Amino acid sequence: MRKGKWIRVEEKTGGGLKPYLSQRAVWALAVGTSIGWGSLVVMGTNYLGQGGPAGTVIGLLVGMLLMLVFSRNFHYMANIYPEAGGVYAYTKNVFGYDRAFLVSWFLSLTYISMFWANATSLPLFARYFLGDLFRFGYLYTVFGYEVYLGEVLLTAAAIVLVTLLCMRSKVAAAHLMVVMVLVFTAGIAVCFIVAMLRQGQGLARFSPAFVPGSTGALRQILRIAFISPWAFIGFESVTHSVEEYKFPHGKLFRVLVISVVTTTALYLFVTLLSVSAYPPEYASWLDYVRDLGSLDGIKGLPVFYAADRYLGTAGVVLLAASLLCLVLTSLIGNLRALSRLFYAVAQDEILPKRFAALNRHEIPGKAMLLVAGISLAIPFVGRTAIGWIVDVTTIGATILYGFVSAAALKTARQRGDRRETLSGGFGLALMLVFGVYLLFPNLFSDDTLETETYILFIVWSVLGFFYLRRIVAKDHARRFGKAIIVWIALLALVVFLSMIWTGRVDERVTDEALRNIQSYYNGTADAAALALGEEAFLAQQMQSVHRSGLLNTLVVVGLFVLALGAMLMNHFSMRKWEDKAIRERDHARTVAYTDPLTGVKSKVAFAETEQETDARIGSGSMEPFAVLVCDVNGLKYVNDTFGHKAGDEYIRAASSLICEEYQHSPVFRTGGDEFVVLLTGRDYEQRETLLGDFNAHVEANLASDAVVISAGISDYRPGGDLRLHDVFVRADEAMYERKQQLKAMGAKTR
Repeated sequence: MRKGKWIRVEEKTGGGLKPYLSQRAVWALAVGTSIGWGSLVVMGTNYLGQGGPAGTVIGLLVGMLLMLVFSRNFHYMANIYPEAGGVYAYTKNVFGYDRAFLVSWFLSLTYISMFWANATSLPLFARYFLGDLFRFGYLYTVFGYEVYLGEVLLTAAAIVLVTLLCMRSKVAAAHLMVVMVLVFTAGIAVCFIVAMLRQGQGLARFSPAFVPGSTGALRQILRIAFISPWAFIGFESVTHSVEEYKFPHGKLFRVLVISVVTTTALYLFVTLLSVSAYPPEYASWLDYVRDLGSLDGIKGLPVFYAADRYLGTAGVVLLAASLLCLVLTSLIGNLRALSRLFYAVAQDEILPKRFAALNRHEIPGKAMLLVAGISLAIPFVGRTAIGWIVDVTTIGATILYGFVSAAALKTARQRGDRRETLSGGFGLALMLVFGVYLLFPNLFSDDTLETETYILFIVWSVLGFFYLRRIVAKDHARRFGKAIIVWIALLALVVFLSMIWTGRVDERVTDEALRNIQSYYNGTADAAALALGEEAFLAQQMQSVHRSGLLNTLVVVGLFVLALGAMLMNHFSMRKWEDKAIRERDHARTVAYTDPLTGVKSKVAFAETEQETDARIGSGSMEPFAVLVCDVNGLKYVNDTFGHKAGDEYIRAASSLICEEYQHSPVFRTGGDEFVVLLTGRDYEQRETLLGDFNAHVEANLASDAVVISAGISDYRPGGDLRLHDVFVRADEAMYERKQQLKAMGAKTR
């Protein structure tokens, strides 16, 4: 793009967020937010188990290239709409408030789930490196995870301390981010370099390069590439703080590129470090990784085992410090991102307006307190459930990158920016493919998401319908609820995902029933099952499958009814506002188009009628008509002699006389004592008779001191008159001639 080509849509001045972030701080925020606990844990297990070292490395490099495309799109939109809220602001400006709400709804879940994941990783950190120090005060077990009071307090303390730090000093938080990102970058890099220099077996150490099995190398690479957006989610969070940059926004792309490359390098270092060493009892890294579930301590973390192997205790300490910094930077980065997003949506009253308030440190402190308040209950949920919620971030990343690409595509087309048209279109196409891959696993053999993730996504979507209901009910500006197609599409997605979830659960229950039947015939079932007898046992298994199917169907129907009900309530609320707006508009029109003194049409109504008549004259479709101009004689005399109240009554009497005579034509009061009648139809055909009767009535009023009106009429001349005013001028001249006649009869002219 040519230098200086971008023009900002809005330049904010005065109050609000103030610039203070340097390029280094933005780089640190981007890297620190996108890398967290999962970098040293998931990368060493999940990715390697799906693609092997070669598949993971190549897949991540492909993912990096994709992230560079999205970086271009974020950079483009941030320069055009430099507003807090990032992709929410872009979507609002380009697609409207409904789609912006949809983006903010799922983006909020994405960021807050990452915040929760890293906050609840601190007890795991303590279990690995501090033993049972915080495992006291056992509370309960939820989804197989033991919850301890000590670990709950540890997580809560971390949330409170990080929130207080970010609320009290934005500069200190930014400096701390830079320091901690440099620490974990250096720590991981040092461990990787030393391991590569000391491992001594070359590429043989990384064999097998791919995971042996039914899927080929290309499939494994694509699998890693498809889930790679999760690995980078958070780097774009810095666009929520664009108002706080103290450097030219045109430099953002360079910062994003460096952050994406840094993040990719760290992921590659961790991946290769994890397979560079494994315990001697395993034949290869693959056997080691597949058995991690049965291992504890350092041995259960491949990257730490490798650091211990090549650097000893110093390596473990270095990586432990790096891991702690990873967790803390992720907490700070996601908290900042959420607070700026909440700050932006609160300004549009998606959240209450108070969450858009800045504290004396020019920080959205109430928004941060909202995040902290919600998060304090999370340690009680258990780590297993958090893992399911975090899975939703993969869907969130797809929505996030898809909408920013769509916004870039539409904006670039409108502005004629060819390069961004290509990057926006390419990014949108990629996210559509990613979405199909993630949400429709039946098209592939990969189960990329846990079964529970589908139901969480569905529930969050249904909650979104109900929350939108609250917004629409209070939306006096009538900005929300208009894009009904968006909500129909989301409803259809809820139904379809419900069916996928049902199928997955039914498959799980059926598999369990088949295993039970197999164990029954093998004689390995428990004594209670064997005692039932074959027919009763098989009936019991069939009943469990049937009961599961029925329950799942009820859940799907219930969710559909809830979502549909919420959508219909939103629709009816919007209709209520629209009906109210129509009534207000009609009332305002009636007030504006009606003369308050006489009840006939006003000067405003005559002006509109004149425009419509001129248009029909111009098109040659005007029917015959005539204009009658009336002027009330003696109004000034009545006002000066008897007062303005009597003058008003005199005008009403004049209006009544005109309306009584011309009952089938619109009457307009165009001035204090001036009326105009537009004669059409029957009144036009009888215009001479009606005018004669009207003048006779006026002349009779001369003897009784009743209202006297001078009237002149003129017909429309097709081909000669180009507008209504031409007819009006002749009628006005005729009216003045009549006024002189009445004066001669003794009528007052003023």
